[in-house]
Amino acid sequence: MKKIDHVSSVALIAACCLPAVGRLWENGLSEPVGLFSDVGVGVLFFALARSCPPWLRLPLALIWALFQAAAVELFAALQRLPTWHDLRYLADPDFVSASIDGFRLSSPWLVGLLVAAALLVAVKPARRWGNRALALGLAMAFCLLLEQGMASRQNDEQPVAARYNGLHWFVEDALTEALREETGPITEDALPAGLRQLDLEGRTLVAGKGQAKNVLIVVLEGITGLYHPEMRRAMGVETDELVMDNLAASTADGMLVPDFTVHSHQTIRGLYSMLCGDYSKLSYETPKAFELLQNASRAGECLPAQMAAGGWSTHFLQASGLQFMAKDKVMESIGFQKVHGSGWFTEANPFPFEWGVIDEVFFNGARQYINNLRKKRAPWMLTLLTVGTHQPYGVTDEAAERYSSRKIASVAELDRVVGRFIDGLRRDGVLKDTLVIVTSDESHGSDLADWISSWGLGIVLAPEKQQLPRIKVGGYGLVDLTASVLDYLGLAIPPSVIGRSLFRDYDQSRDMVSFTASKLRWLTGGKRFECTDNGGCRGGRAASILGDPPADFRRDNKSEGSRIFAIAQTLDNKLLAHPNSKVLQFAKGEVRKLPEKIGSEWSENLVGAQYLDFPAESTVHVSVRVKAVKAPSRGINLNLLIKEWNEDSHDIPFDNFPVLHAGQEGKVEFSFYNPKPRQSFSFFLVGEGKNGLVKLEDFTVTIDRNRI
Repeated sequence: MKKIDHVSSVALIAACCLPAVGRLWENGLSEPVGLFSDVGVGVLFFALARSCPPWLRLPLALIWALFQAAAVELFAALQRLPTWHDLRYLADPDFVSASIDGFRLSSPWLVGLLVAAALLVAVKPARRWGNRALALGLAMAFCLLLEQGMASRQNDEQPVAARYNGLHWFVEDALTEALREETGPITEDALPAGLRQLDLEGRTLVAGKGQAKNVLIVVLEGITGLYHPEMRRAMGVETDELVMDNLAASTADGMLVPDFTVHSHQTIRGLYSMLCGDYSKLSYETPKAFELLQNASRAGECLPAQMAAGGWSTHFLQASGLQFMAKDKVMESIGFQKVHGSGWFTEANPFPFEWGVIDEVFFNGARQYINNLRKKRAPWMLTLLTVGTHQPYGVTDEAAERYSSRKIASVAELDRVVGRFIDGLRRDGVLKDTLVIVTSDESHGSDLADWISSWGLGIVLAPEKQQLPRIKVGGYGLVDLTASVLDYLGLAIPPSVIGRSLFRDYDQSRDMVSFTASKLRWLTGGKRFECTDNGGCRGGRAASILGDPPADFRRDNKSEGSRIFAIAQTLDNKLLAHPNSKVLQFAKGEVRKLPEKIGSEWSENLVGAQYLDFPAESTVHVSVRVKAVKAPSRGINLNLLIKEWNEDSHDIPFDNFPVLHAGQEGKVEFSFYNPKPRQSFSFFLVGEGKNGLVKLEDFTVTIDRNRI
């Protein structure tokens, strides 16, 4: 009996110690603050687990093990720790299934030991601790975490992951956001000029209007400037990380922008920033791209809409499906006349990849797409978006074995095919009359430093290559691409578009912002500030928002942090004409075919009104109107489902759709009040009827603050 009890206790101790052991194995004693966090949280969990009923100990141990494993894998993929906002994605079966299909663990030994130790806790669990032992354990955990808190505050220039256990940061980030005193946004006119207006005061690099008649934007999923050898040298980074030699060789006659910032994580945010000339949200709130669905005038000022109005045909082609994050609706709303996802491609993947087509298949199709555009002899604008370098990464097991990780293997594969793609365009004559910008939607970072999560990719290929420098000096970012293309083409730039042009030289420094790896960064007046979600800020002299911390990076004691968060809040809300009222429209008359029987409410959802946030003391009004275009004799069955954190919500009463016959219209309309904030709120419209067709005439969600 005692030996069996001993096994259970040792297993629980092992599960609680493994995060600290993993950190020591990977980094030695170089992250002492993080070790305090690992050990402190481990002691706390051990004390609570030993003091709970034995039947509850196994579920708790499994939750602990799975969370720690998820934190390790998320950090390996994106170089950041989980926050409570990530729950909305972890609870999404489509997202999770696509992410884990073919998934290979980055730290299989650690994850395996965690799960094994957690399961061994069930082997005749030891009896519960008494109050005295619990008090002693809690006291030890309190002392360790108190020491960690003080050390973390003194060393907050270090990455969050170097100072926190994943679970510790998850809880602290959630509590900090819940308890943070709202500073309130400043007025838009009070924003620094560089964050609110267009700057075309620089000296032009291209005389007159650019020679290119077409525009091609190639967006490489998650790629950072770290992978380009010349950009790496220009930014003073020394590492043995993989080099994208093929991309470098194929763009040897291009202009490189080493100091190039991505402003946030997540593809939809990066696409918004580059295509609409604005900063993406510096928070995890509802993306601005969704807010464009309610703001037709601002959507009409985005790059595709402006080019379409000027006579260009505009096209968007991505390797994954369009439904996730409603990219089908967003891309159409900002002016793309043709929007295609993975369903467009006819060449099959040589191996399964859940997210869509692998990079080789994608670029084969993209080259064909471009050749078809050229046959029409009319000017065009095309945006391409890859997906192969998204976890779990579009490579075979054999290819992955040749590299340090599957992520690096996928980057090497992308390098091979994108280099071949650009060389092919050159042979086809495309580069003679096409402006090509190679960039990234976000950065998947590197364990070299957390600032690399804000470092994107900027490469320009233009017919005027002799007039362009090889290295473009100065700080730029995704926010500048719309202004740059319109400036190059000699088109008028709409008043809401901000940023600088890559085709001009500027003498003065500029403001730049980003929010990645749980740090809000701001460059202003030659000084860089970095603030974490829990309120700690540092500042120091710097020429760029990117790079290692400045030598004089000191704690900010002048309340500059409050101003930074106020600036971020104002930038986040600038699309809303009335910040207290928000109207989101998710349908514009689309016709959808219904399945005979609903197989999955996730994959067969007719409308992508997902992951919405509602503030406290707000009223939400929902209006859905659908017309049955074609229906079987017994009619069409439609259902509107409500989910919170992707769990069915039944506390909002409303009358669902009646059975609809051909030609009939059905409407659902209701309102509900939110005394407390709601996050990750989704509406799913599903339906069934053999050979049924429905027209989505209206799907509007209106959010009003302080109104019942």
